[in-house]
This record gives sequence, C-alpha cells and structure tokens, in this order.
Amino acid sequence: MNNNSYKKFTKILVPIDGSAGSMKAAEYGADIAQIYGGEIVALHVLYSQSGFAFHTETVTGTITTSSLDDLNTEAKHEAEKWFNQVNEIAERSKIKVKTEVVLTVISIVEAILSYAEKERIDLIVVGSKGRSGWKKLILGSVASGISTYAHCPVLIIK
Repeated sequence: MNNNSYKKFTKILVPIDGSAGSMKAAEYGADIAQIYGGEIVALHVLYSQSGFAFHTETVTGTITTSSLDDLNTEAKHEAEKWFNQVNEIAERSKIKVKTEVVLTVISIVEAILSYAEKERIDLIVVGSKGRSGWKKLILGSVASGISTYAHCPVLIIK
C-alpha cells in the first residue's frame, strides 16, 4: 500500500462517558490526530428512555425547548470534568478539540453514529467498555454497536 492509498484521519470522534476506557480512547485519539494534523471531537450522549418526560423541570410532563435546554445544560455540567481532561490531553498533544453533548431518546449507539455521519468523522475511537458495569462482557454493547454499523473505521481501545 502506498502512502496515497489510505485515508487521513483528520476528524476523530471519541465518545466520552467518564469511564477509564473512554479517557484512554481520548489519549489514543489525540495521538492519532497529532500524527495526521487533525482534531478530536469529544462527544457525550445523554440518553433517556422516558423521552425526558419526567425531568424535574417539566412539571406537566411535556417537552419544551427550555426543558431540553435545561437538560443539555445539566449534561454539559456533568460532562465538563471529563471534557476538561480531554482538553488537557489535547493541549499536551497540541491538537484542536471540540466538545459536544447530544441528547437522545433512541439509543446511544444511534446518536453516536448519526453524529459521526452528519459531522463527516473520519475515525471513531471508543473504549471497549464504558460505565455499564457489565464486567463479564468482552466488548461493551456501545463499542460493539459502533463497530458493527459505523460508516467509517473504528478503533476499539482495551
């Protein structure tokens, strides 16, 4: 394979959930971005099976733009400490980083894959196990879903 026959990884998505695996994935993502002169996008997905209907701010149970904004603000606040760690990693590697929180009622995997396609991500770097606590699983369900359905290459970090 010659140097022109492979794709450069300039836009690298790293799903972040605060787990050690996702932070390790951020390290790998930053190293790859540094090699290719790219950037990493740290994405945290806030998932709710209830469609956010039982959020404390939505007394009537209805979804409003302001209640979704409130949820987004809460998620960003929760993810801020993880994003700060990713920012430190990016600074050490001298690369650009973008942080983003998305809300979903579908699935975490679908939210990550939709984001990756919409943003034209070149590579997804994901930890093999997240915060689910299913230690017996060899590969986490999110990592498995991403690797099965992604439109781009996926690197799974153990």
